[in-house]
Order: sequence, then structure tokens, then C-alpha cells
Amino acid sequence: MKSINDLSPSKATAAKCMYEAFRILQAENGELSGKEIIDRIRKQVEFSDWEKEIYEKTGYVRWESITQFYSIDYSKAGYLRKSKGIWYLTPEGEEAMKKGATELLKTASSAYRKWAAENKTNPQKPRNEELPEIEEDQQQVQQATLLQLNEQAISGIKAFITQKNPYEFQDLVAALLRAMGYHTPFISPKGKDGGVDIIAYQDPLGIQTPRIKVQVKHYPQNPVAAEAIRSLKGLINSGEEVGLFVTSGRFSNEAERFAREANVHIKLINGEELVSLWQHYYNDMNDEDKSLLPLHPVFFLGSSE
Repeated sequence: MKSINDLSPSKATAAKCMYEAFRILQAENGELSGKEIIDRIRKQVEFSDWEKEIYEKTGYVRWESITQFYSIDYSKAGYLRKSKGIWYLTPEGEEAMKKGATELLKTASSAYRKWAAENKTNPQKPRNEELPEIEEDQQQVQQATLLQLNEQAISGIKAFITQKNPYEFQDLVAALLRAMGYHTPFISPKGKDGGVDIIAYQDPLGIQTPRIKVQVKHYPQNPVAAEAIRSLKGLINSGEEVGLFVTSGRFSNEAERFAREANVHIKLINGEELVSLWQHYYNDMNDEDKSLLPLHPVFFLGSSE
């Protein structure tokens, strides 16, 4: 069995970085933002001068680009899933970690080659896996670059949201609801709100049901606990109302389970879904609401996947 030292430079970098990424995900219950993973790898892994070099064409650090490039292999193998800037370790990926860093890379790359043979018009063309001069597989290079750019963009948006105070974040949530077609006659002022931060109606008079009672928590770092969801449930009149809980961070596993099992409908929106919804409904907002979280769309050549 090969060790990491027997691999080519790029593969050796990929093997140790992706294995460390899996260890980080495993310690975080299987999910974490791509940016946080890269930041932790930077602190926890020792890199050579070659790995720390910056590409002139892109400005990216070599080991970071290699990690993004090979992460696609792990995704094709079903070991890793990426969505909206979040990396998810699958049960198959956690089981495959037992193989060790080198064998994990080997099986992931094998899965990628199988996928490539089934989906590309020229499957016999070999893939040059030594970064940075990859010419043979521009599709994967392009996909890895787009993943990197997307994670940077989402990270920037989240950082902007994090800097807002709780009332500014509350206004942002209300703006999103308006863009989605809801009316927001009540947005809690400073002070005690009785547990409800926003009330949203489907029509201007609030005649149509169900009406939405919204709880907003600006917790970018700490997960929202089940107790907070339980408190919102106590404010909902079954049948005529539904609950919506929005956070700038994430929910604990217990909070998510409580919402699923509640006898009233409670929808949870975490920071990732909030950003996704803001992007989706951005063009439906007025200029004042857009200014709460301004975006600038940039278009790249897409992938055939």
C-alpha cells in the first residue's frame, strides 16, 4: 500500500488536505462551511514552500487550489457533498476514512475517472493531475475554480451579515419576506416583543390563513437550541398560524428534530438558506430593501453537469 510520500506532489497535497478536511467535518457533526474548513486546514497542516506558492494567473494559493480540484473527486465518490458553501461529510465518506488518506484519495479519484468516462465525449483522454498546468481536463479545473469563487462570495456575504446588529438583521429578514410576496405589518421595535419579532400576512389585511409568526435570532456563531423553537411553538395558534424561525447561524440537531416533530408547522431557515433565498429573490426587492444586503451578480461560463 502506498504512503503519502510515494505520491506525486499534487496528489500528496490533496490526500493530506482532504483527509484533514474529513477529520474536521467528523468533529463538527458532518457539516461546516468550506471557508472554515480551509481556514482550519491552514492552521493544522504543515505546508512546504511549494504548496504555499501563489499562482500568478489566479492569485490562489497552490494547496487551496489543489484541495478544491480534488474535492470534486470525493464528491463523485459520494464521500462529500457541497451545497451553498457548506461541505457535508456523508456516511459513506466517514466509513471510507478508515482506508487512510492515501487509499481514500485513490478510491475517490477512481470514482471520478469512472464518472468522466460515462459523461465525457472523449473518455480516453487522460487527466493531467499535476497542478497548476492542467490542460487536459479544463472542465474540472473550471469547476474547481467556480467552487472556490462561490465559497469566497458566500463567505463575504455571511461576513457582511455577521457585522449587522440584531435589529438590522431583523429588518433584513422582513425585507426578504416582502420580496417573497408577504406583507409585514409588524416588525418588533427595540425592547420586549413577547417572543414574536415579525408577523407576516399573505394579503394586506391578514385575512388569509395561515399567518406567519417569525422569531429572529442573530446568532452567527452559536447554534440555536431546541428551547428557542419550543418557545415559538407556544405562540402559534394551530391551524391559523405557522411558525418561522430564522437565524444567521445554524440550528442544533435537537432544534431541528423538535421542529420536525412539532404538531404545528415550524419552518427553520439557517444562515446558508437565508443567503440562498436572498440571492433568489433579490431582483424582486425595492432599492431600499436591496441596500440592506446589496449584491452584484457576475456571470461565468457554466458546466455541462
